[in-house]
Amino acid sequence: MPQLQRLAVNAAQICDRTINLTPEQQHYLHRVLRLNQGDKFIAMDGRGHWWLAVLEAQETGLIASITAEIAVNKELGVEVTLMAALPKGNGFDEVVRQATELGVASILPLTSDRTLLKPSAQKVDRWIRIATEAAEQSERQIVPVVVEPVSFDLAVKDCHQKHRFICVARGENRYLGDCLSPLEPPQPRAGTGAPPLQRGEQEPEEEPQELSIAIAIGPEGGWTDGEVQKAIEFGFEPVSLGSRILRAVTAPIVALSLVGSAFEKRPSPKKIP
Repeated sequence: MPQLQRLAVNAAQICDRTINLTPEQQHYLHRVLRLNQGDKFIAMDGRGHWWLAVLEAQETGLIASITAEIAVNKELGVEVTLMAALPKGNGFDEVVRQATELGVASILPLTSDRTLLKPSAQKVDRWIRIATEAAEQSERQIVPVVVEPVSFDLAVKDCHQKHRFICVARGENRYLGDCLSPLEPPQPRAGTGAPPLQRGEQEPEEEPQELSIAIAIGPEGGWTDGEVQKAIEFGFEPVSLGSRILRAVTAPIVALSLVGSAFEKRPSPKKIP
């Protein structure tokens, strides 16, 4: 398939294989990308689906018709939640953009003891737009979820990912890459209580289970000792990103690069039609 532009759409915009484009999307496709009636592009719903779409002109403006669904699987073989303390300035913009490119599934901004930034609702809306644009650019099937900032204490308490790591700049902790390499998706357990198969019946297909990881990255100055201890109490393992001290906007990229190194060649267990 030739290189086509991608556009993230909301599932609610799709009806009877027609995409009702917003005025902003029409402007982007026609004025920015220079696409005209009959030109093709890829529409993505940010939940794992791609469609081949063709622009059509109507009196009220441009719409798009879906001609085919595209079966691809470009996601990591692991679901990664990035829990990142907010750096000062606009540094979190780049964290969101590059974390999306590296395959993260969700981004959780944190306020911590050393956090200086107090983001507004407009900041959160901006991060969501950045994640959407980065997902389009990097040919993701999933647009990461970016949520409202929460406190560090609440985030570690409510974290439900199976494997949890908190990156600590100093101390004798295991290297994150060494922690990730042996991880494997859990296997379905036998003996689920289902009735025995009758003659001629086939074993039902089981949904693959997803391997989930949470990685917590601190602000400028790092986590306090109390924060590290609290994370440990809620099942986080302190890990190292190497012998050098990294900036708050660099550390998330290093951590996610290690995740990509460990899981890039392992197919995602999600069934993406």
